[in-house]
Amino acid sequence: MRFSDVKQLYYITHVRNVPSILKHGILSHERVEREGLEYRPIYDAEIVGRRKEIRTPDGRDLWDFANLYFQARNAMLYRVVTEKSADEIAVLAVNRDILTIKRPDLFISTGNAASVGSNILPKKEGLANIDANVLTMEYWTVEDGSKRKMMAECLVPDSVPSSLIETIYVASHRAAEQVKAEVPQTNIPIIPEPYMFFQPYNKIDLTSNLSLIEGDMLFSRLHTLTISVNIVGIMGKGLASRAKYQFPDVYVFYQDLCRKKTLRMGKPYLYKREYEYSFDYQLADDPLTLSNANLETWFLLFPTKRHWRERGDIHGIEEGLQWLVDNYKGEGIKSLALPALGCGLGWLEWREVGPLLYRYLATLEIPVWIYLPRERKVPDQELTKEFLEREGLARFTRAT
Repeated sequence: MRFSDVKQLYYITHVRNVPSILKHGILSHERVEREGLEYRPIYDAEIVGRRKEIRTPDGRDLWDFANLYFQARNAMLYRVVTEKSADEIAVLAVNRDILTIKRPDLFISTGNAASVGSNILPKKEGLANIDANVLTMEYWTVEDGSKRKMMAECLVPDSVPSSLIETIYVASHRAAEQVKAEVPQTNIPIIPEPYMFFQPYNKIDLTSNLSLIEGDMLFSRLHTLTISVNIVGIMGKGLASRAKYQFPDVYVFYQDLCRKKTLRMGKPYLYKREYEYSFDYQLADDPLTLSNANLETWFLLFPTKRHWRERGDIHGIEEGLQWLVDNYKGEGIKSLALPALGCGLGWLEWREVGPLLYRYLATLEIPVWIYLPRERKVPDQELTKEFLEREGLARFTRAT
């Protein structure tokens, strides 16, 4: 990584700490304790205590440093958002000029500084050993090391001056108003950025259980996640390709179904993953100490076309939705996230698929989130309950 690759660095904290930070700066744990400052912790004591045992090349421990991340949307932030409410967390963006201070005791870790496999190096050497791709990655895995690498840190001795804080990011407009009330005189922009905090950036409630969502489905934390698939065993693009990379056990299970010709149009297949494949355990930092981990994440493999080259099969999708209505209770599905089946890489239109999804999924007595296509914007008038009900009824009438 080069200095020019870095846009900002990031500090994760509780929103209640923002007034103190703007007054005193971002302080090391040691200084907070020494000065007896009031501070709302966001990490559990075991994680913080472990950092006290890690030494930098000059012999000091990590408590002597304020730690800034090069990428805010990482496994540590995911853990914090999981344990707290997202609206309790703020991410402070620091000017990259912190990297230009002429101090030999500023260090950079090549991943989470407290993790085995990360090196803590002098600034210039450390920066050169960080892969610039960690700045733009949207997700990570343990297997390729990206989970650790995305938590690369800049370790600043003692404190980061508040004058270098450029932006305060929060998860919602509600959280932004809370911070503004705490620091009404600040000129620092306070920006809601739900995507950074793994939250939907738009949610339209159609019924008490059914919602339309814009955001990242694989971070929904719902019980069952739906992956659109073909029945020939190819996960080549889109959401399926990401699932193949991020959850390789799902891909192995899917290929086995296709090889045995078990997966067919009109009959989705539920993969009830084992405990050790828990979603939160894969994505959160230091997952074994999570107090409220989502211990059960299932995947619904939903065929939307026979071959990956073909157009989505609307009739097969409808048959699959009927299977879901008939079987979700018996299978034990507690909540469900699914994409706009057949849209995007299936080339079907939302105005055809959306009403169909509404007609079937509105009958489910569990929370259901339908994630809108990311490939193209759906017109607002096609996202209303009135449109979806009317077109769904019209389709049913034509079919009968």
